[in-house]
Amino acid sequence: MGLRFKHHFPSSMSREDFVAAFGDIYEHSAWVAESAYDKGLDSSHEQIENLHQLMADILLGADHQAQLDLINAHPDLAGKAAIRGELTQASTSEQAGAGISECNEEEFQRFTQLNDTYKAKFGFPFIMAVKGSNRYQILDSFEQRIHNSNEEEFERALQEINKIALFRLTDM
Repeated sequence: MGLRFKHHFPSSMSREDFVAAFGDIYEHSAWVAESAYDKGLDSSHEQIENLHQLMADILLGADHQAQLDLINAHPDLAGKAAIRGELTQASTSEQAGAGISECNEEEFQRFTQLNDTYKAKFGFPFIMAVKGSNRYQILDSFEQRIHNSNEEEFERALQEINKIALFRLTDM
């Protein structure tokens, strides 16, 4: 038996309530929750892992442009939006939990340089499920992954987004 939602019962929710509750699991991309609801939910989706698998499959089965749009909906790690307080609540919490908000000036400059270099190379932001990591591990991962191919990083971004979604579902 997997983890069950404490306060949400997806299979008994209206579409509107489901999208309101789960629409931000995938950053600014309520279409994933809408598609999950439209596929039909049953009692098996009361388990977090089952709902996550349904939503992950929707992302992986989406067309390239929809996937790219979702990747681009994610904020830079330690980026200007974070500094200005413009992140979603989930992103703010995730970045703070990884100690990104505690970066010194040199570390912020390193994040900015890596974000800019990464986006120039790949055409989308660096995505990493940062929960359980610290800013040093994130910078190390950044510096390793920047040498990957575009195809490798696009696939990795989708994997990381699905990890983020699982963390967010588990935190509900």
